[in-house]
Amino acid sequence: MTAVIGFALLIALMILGLPIAFSFAAATFFMALSYGIDISMVITTGFWSLNSVILLALPLFIMGGYLMEKGGLADNLVNFVCAYVGRIRGGLGASMVVTSAIFGAISGSSSAAIASIGTVMIPPMEKMGYPRPYSSAICSASSVLGLLIPPSLTMLVFALVTRLSVAACFISTLVPGLLLAACYIGVNHFMVRRLNIAPPETAKLDFRDSARAKAKATFKAVPALMLPVIILGGIYGGVFTPTEAAAVAFCYALPVGFFIYRGLSKAVFCQAMSEAAATTGSVVVILMFSFALSRIMTMEGVPHALAQFLLDTFRSPALILLVVNVMLIFMGMLIDDMSVTAIMSPMLLPAMMEIGVHPFHFAAIIGTNTIIGFNSPPVAFGLYMACRIGKVKMHEIVGPIMYFLLFACIPVMLATTYWPKLSMWLPDLLGYVK
Repeated sequence: MTAVIGFALLIALMILGLPIAFSFAAATFFMALSYGIDISMVITTGFWSLNSVILLALPLFIMGGYLMEKGGLADNLVNFVCAYVGRIRGGLGASMVVTSAIFGAISGSSSAAIASIGTVMIPPMEKMGYPRPYSSAICSASSVLGLLIPPSLTMLVFALVTRLSVAACFISTLVPGLLLAACYIGVNHFMVRRLNIAPPETAKLDFRDSARAKAKATFKAVPALMLPVIILGGIYGGVFTPTEAAAVAFCYALPVGFFIYRGLSKAVFCQAMSEAAATTGSVVVILMFSFALSRIMTMEGVPHALAQFLLDTFRSPALILLVVNVMLIFMGMLIDDMSVTAIMSPMLLPAMMEIGVHPFHFAAIIGTNTIIGFNSPPVAFGLYMACRIGKVKMHEIVGPIMYFLLFACIPVMLATTYWPKLSMWLPDLLGYVK
């Protein structure tokens, strides 16, 4: 009961608007005092849990993501994708999805994708006949591809709190992420016909002009496209660790932003580093208290008790998975994806392993559930940000986003949950599954 009250307190404080890091701190202190555990020991445990080489990847990826967002990479990626798929009916919507997927493989951040891709693409989409609420909705929906396509900050947090391989957690969500992108393109194709959006005039370009435009866009996009190749190729080719990959990404983004795309200046660089420091500080404090909270729960047997409760109440593994999915979606509707991952992963993992769910499979389940909560009211972090970028009201965007949730996100989540091969095939192929 103490654990239930502690989690209820955590969620209530977040809903009331207390900063997430302070909400975690309050819940940690409450549970420590309730269980009679020395607070100094709990805080020391949380602090020393941050002493990890793997954790260095977090600030490096965050800094790299901000540099890429402000360094001009988004514009060139958009031009590259539009050159290939933007000249067909519904091509701009598909371009939004594909660009967000590529940007996710660069920055690992959904918020960065909304800010960068949305700012560049929503105005031209409106000119081509896309309703602004729909353009904002597809921007918010496709931004979550950054939570699934590696390097994902959400999966990095999952690996940290569960002490699993970062590379394996990264790769477990790649196939679900690509499947989700394909589903988004399918939904967009249906919606374009429903909204009666005409093909763009540039569809009439002859072969020579089209080839020239594609070659020019590709040439300009090569420096940006090389980044995911370097990061993922280096990690899975055994050249460097995820932490070293994050450092390489940061170092690579500097000359590209300053000298190639020239989107970075001293002022912009300082602003990017300031925002990255604020984000990193918040996430690290959350992680410290989540480690402390996890330690308290482990000492008091909370994960084991939860696993036993689920097994006794819902005897079918399929039903347990359904209940876990509902819990994760509900949590995602109230708090952000990293907080959901930090709270629920260590608490639910023992129950998942008890019913035969592999930890890497559970990583993919966490990932595909957080993308639903990210765009689901009442909190809907993605929707609020897309509303600001797209300059639309919340009630206007809710209708369009439901098509993407119902016909793309939920089917992919269910497929990932009940078809383990979808998430386990690549980790097994690369030798991460023992």
